[in-house]
Amino acid sequence: MQFDFSEEQKMWRKTVHNFVATEVKPKAREVDESGEFNWPAVRKMGSLGLLGLLVPEEYGGSNVDAISAAIAIEELGWGCGSTGLAIAAHNGLGCAPIVNFGTSEQKATFLEPVVTGTGRLAALALTEPGAGSDLQGGVTTKAIKSGNEWIINGAKMWITNASIADYIITLVRTDPSRGAHSLSMIIVPVETPGLQIHPPEKKMGLHGSQTNALTYDNIRVPTNYLLGEEGRGLSQTLHTLDGGRISIGALSIGLAQAAFESAVTYSKERKAFGKPIADQQALQWMLADAATELEAARLLVYQAAWLKQEGRSFSKQAAMAKLFASEMAERVARNAIQIHGGYGYSREFDVERIYRDIRLMTIGEGTSEIQRLVIARYVLGNS
Repeated sequence: MQFDFSEEQKMWRKTVHNFVATEVKPKAREVDESGEFNWPAVRKMGSLGLLGLLVPEEYGGSNVDAISAAIAIEELGWGCGSTGLAIAAHNGLGCAPIVNFGTSEQKATFLEPVVTGTGRLAALALTEPGAGSDLQGGVTTKAIKSGNEWIINGAKMWITNASIADYIITLVRTDPSRGAHSLSMIIVPVETPGLQIHPPEKKMGLHGSQTNALTYDNIRVPTNYLLGEEGRGLSQTLHTLDGGRISIGALSIGLAQAAFESAVTYSKERKAFGKPIADQQALQWMLADAATELEAARLLVYQAAWLKQEGRSFSKQAAMAKLFASEMAERVARNAIQIHGGYGYSREFDVERIYRDIRLMTIGEGTSEIQRLVIARYVLGNS
């Protein structure tokens, strides 16, 4: 694609791509079949800066620009959806809130151990059995202040990285009487007594990125584990999700790129009616559409990332990028299977796994329907 990358960004893409091609992509099928997280590759990511994309260097991170962060997540998605999602969630959901809203003490305590590759990762717990898109009205997990501690009770579900995290930032209701200002974020170390991480969910795809339900049973954490100001949890969450949508858009592009490359290769090798199926106009049109939509999705993602790194409003562009890229990826993967014919339905070919992994992208971090609502509010001046 034609985009004015800096020399540093070009070198970054090459470095990450080569690492993923060597350490991540070859293990993608094994990770999917076993459900085991690819710790060997992740342990090596710390020295590359992939575990601290948004974290300042003084706390051990690489603090790359927003476009470089999107490039990294795209390349990880190209290699393995499970690994890519876990690293995207770690950076964008687990680390970003502390970077953006945490104190110097919180950053030193919680960020440094999770960006080196020697420890565990980070997670964010928002969703509950009755609170998905409706976080403002649906969150029932409560935190009550008692002396110098918060006492937390409640339940969360569909939490990425919970079982491999060092801490879980948790959205709780601290003062029900304050309406939109009744929610807060609190950092909860996973070793806190009373926190139960349930067995991983049995999912359609992304098997190597475990997702867990959580139960908070009278757990106690210090009051200084409150992230930012009390009552600012909703605005902190929305800001965090805006950045996370850029990551999901980039991850979708990486997955779609892998499916597209597989389809191109197969179409040149597979013969029917005496010639490669790539000579068939019907398949050429599928590939042409995929190439065009991939280019368009990248530009949307990079536009949103550029606005973010410039400190400008990017909520609408992030929603557009996430919406288009995730729905594009599903179309590209679907057609990649179609081009493979019966083989595409077999687990022996990567496109089957990629299609299952992609299916989450139109749901996680705000469904396509929510993205359309966000975009419409900006269009109508009601944001």
